[in-house]
Amino acid sequence: MTVLPVTLAAAAAAAILNIWLSIRIGAVRTALGISVGDGGNENLQRRMRAQLNYVENTAFVLVLIGALELAGRGSWWLAYVAAAYFIGRVAHGFGMDGGNLKVGRMIGTLTTMLVQVGLAVVAVLVVMGVM
Repeated sequence: MTVLPVTLAAAAAAAILNIWLSIRIGAVRTALGISVGDGGNENLQRRMRAQLNYVENTAFVLVLIGALELAGRGSWWLAYVAAAYFIGRVAHGFGMDGGNLKVGRMIGTLTTMLVQVGLAVVAVLVVMGVM
């Protein structure tokens, strides 16, 4: 049986972060009494969009991490890349609220893009036999 420790840890972190983003949405829904949709509330729209953006990107990152680890190319560096990704996504979640933390959105976006491009390049290099 093949154990993929980085992939398993990243998937666990992904689930926990998704729950955190959901709880943030729920807090706004409860405070405003909005059970379905966004009620036209910008704060709720921002939090909902932060979670959806997270889900849109995290699937690609997890697949690349898992594929690289299965290919035998996932060593210590892969865990650091995964950690950087999730830290960036936390920053993005806070940044989507705007205000003083809005820089977190940019940090999270750049981190997400760099991680995806980096993992994709490594994957291509593995396929080409360079790595």
